[in-house]
Amino acid sequence: MMWRKKRRYDPEIAPDEIFLDSSNTPDFNQQQFEGRIETPLSRQAYLMVGGVLIGLFSILIIRAWSIEVRDGALYAVESAHNSLAVTTLFAPRGVITDMRGVVIAENVEQADGSIERQYTIPSLSQVTGYVSYPKKDAHGVYYDMDERGITGLEARYNALLTGENGKQLTETDVNGKVRSSGTIIPAKNGGTLALSIDAGLQKNLAKAIADTANRHGFIAGAGVILDVNTGAVRALVSYPSYDANVMASGNPAGTIAAYNTNTGHPFLDHAIQGVYAPGSIVKPFVAAGALTDGIITPATVINDPGSLSLPDPYHPGKTFIYRGWKALGPVDVEKAIAWSSDVFFYQVGGGFQGQKGLGIDRLNYWYRQFGLGTTTSIDLPGEAAGNLPTPAWKKAVFNESWYLGDTYFTAIGQYSMQVTPIQMACATAAIANGGTLFTPTLIANETPIGVKVPVAPSALATVRAGMRRGVVSALSQAISLPYVSVAAKTGTAQTGVHNQYDNSWVEGFFPYEHPQYAFAVVLERGPSGAGEQSVNVMRALFDSLKAEDSPYVGGHGVAAKAWPKAATTTSSSPAI
Repeated sequence: MMWRKKRRYDPEIAPDEIFLDSSNTPDFNQQQFEGRIETPLSRQAYLMVGGVLIGLFSILIIRAWSIEVRDGALYAVESAHNSLAVTTLFAPRGVITDMRGVVIAENVEQADGSIERQYTIPSLSQVTGYVSYPKKDAHGVYYDMDERGITGLEARYNALLTGENGKQLTETDVNGKVRSSGTIIPAKNGGTLALSIDAGLQKNLAKAIADTANRHGFIAGAGVILDVNTGAVRALVSYPSYDANVMASGNPAGTIAAYNTNTGHPFLDHAIQGVYAPGSIVKPFVAAGALTDGIITPATVINDPGSLSLPDPYHPGKTFIYRGWKALGPVDVEKAIAWSSDVFFYQVGGGFQGQKGLGIDRLNYWYRQFGLGTTTSIDLPGEAAGNLPTPAWKKAVFNESWYLGDTYFTAIGQYSMQVTPIQMACATAAIANGGTLFTPTLIANETPIGVKVPVAPSALATVRAGMRRGVVSALSQAISLPYVSVAAKTGTAQTGVHNQYDNSWVEGFFPYEHPQYAFAVVLERGPSGAGEQSVNVMRALFDSLKAEDSPYVGGHGVAAKAWPKAATTTSSSPAI
């Protein structure tokens, strides 16, 4: 049986009928769709919108296929050349200055835009050392980003002088054109290193040593000047020296090759690494020790007939003759220092007849108290200690016994005794300042470090008087000058297989009345008979300082006034 669905009657009136019926009502606003019936979008509208969307989507698919598949390799190449690159910004290395701010090492821009280290005083090359630059491979890509010190103070204070490299971000398009560039990490400059060196004094001493050595046939030389009250080094010369500019750049190769064949050994710092027999310049220290130990007094007189004869204990009737350089007759300690009496110091060192001697152990004790035979701890690498011969040393090296004659020769700075110029300058400063042995420093305004030498002040006064007497009326008269009072002691040490060469020494201090500066100069392996030439180095230095009206010799000028505060060109450096 089929049921017929009964239509339900809705008593409500449909809204469209209401709207339709009200269309004739004049109060409706038909512009706002009052009294109108909404009609749905047509099927054509839907089809049109869908077609547009399908077309746009098809275009995107085709374009993506073109970029990714058809032209993918081409765009990949172009993309590689249109990129962001990070470039290293090399930090400027800190400058090195002298005690007055005169620039000794700085950074100078070259014609090609690169930066090179410029050393303005080649005679300081052993002190400053030199650097190596960042390195590129065959494709021009840096594989070493650091500029680092190789030798000297550049190496010792590399951490201070080295800055911190920065980074720059650069955007470059496919045509190689820089689109934008900006620093993301700024470079930090290295710190400044101020030295105790006086550039003007250094220049004058270097010239005096080079001129004298060349004129008289010496192959090398060295000189040190320091402040006797602090140990601050004011000049340190090694001759001949390499040019730090040449070594840093590696060119010219011929110049570097010549350094290696030079008999003067430019790569050796003669001031701190060169070891030399001191000769008679040790006599003031022997005298100071003997006076302190009571071996002699200022009034002790010893006759110097020009030689000393000792019986040969192994061959009766035979004698050993120890010759002096000249018969001086009766001498006290001041005259013995001034005239460099060998016979006097033979007896003071080793004894003779009724005159007691220090003996080799006590002799070496006093040498060591004044810093000989050991390093000074100067702030440079490779310092040599020298040598003080002893019976144990002789036995170990030569397998021989120690003889009295060995003590005699050691007492006048011969035999196998070796010292460095920096040692002698420090030891001389201790005589000048009343007995403080300072550690020499190359850095400005360093706190002085010194130890007291256990020597009698009266002994030092006597020694100073003997050194002054040597300038006024004896062997060092070349530096007896009206404008500065100098005290000094010269020395000559023979060298070579047949003693055919001379090493020439001078040490001293000035001004005598109120000592401020001590010096030591050596000229290496000159012809026999040229042993007095080192004192002429100091004469040339003092004359040049006088010509400049330098305060070092009582003038009113400013030392190093001719040296600029900063380099202004990239021209070649001065010769000295």
